[in-house]
Amino acid sequence: MARPAPILTEDNRSFWDAAARGRLVAQRCRGCGRLNHPPRPVCPDCHGLEHESVELAGTGTVYSYAVLHHPRSPQFTYPLVAVLVDLDEGVRVVSNLVGVEPADVRIGMTVRAVFAPTADDMAVPVFEPHEAHEAER
Repeated sequence: MARPAPILTEDNRSFWDAAARGRLVAQRCRGCGRLNHPPRPVCPDCHGLEHESVELAGTGTVYSYAVLHHPRSPQFTYPLVAVLVDLDEGVRVVSNLVGVEPADVRIGMTVRAVFAPTADDMAVPVFEPHEAHEAER
């Protein structure tokens, strides 16, 4: 069974459309240049209304994580590792960590975005350990 499709809104459509194409983007305020995630209609710094999507490298580090066991949904594999990832560009995202045993997850581990298919032919960014990035640090 596929992951559930994201719920699209006017504010987040550009993020999810990019994810469906295997690209990770953030919203950048045209007034002050701040990167915002999740996307929002108004910049929290300068209150600007103009913004654009910019592509991100998709690499970062685990800021925090939790190993989820319950409640179970048939659309996910358990245990499910939920992570807060600090992307190299300074944006923090909530996602899942895949391709690693829960006991091996560490705060500060380097990760990179990959995309998991969802229902409705969409995709969501998830993260996996990134050894090549680890060697750079």
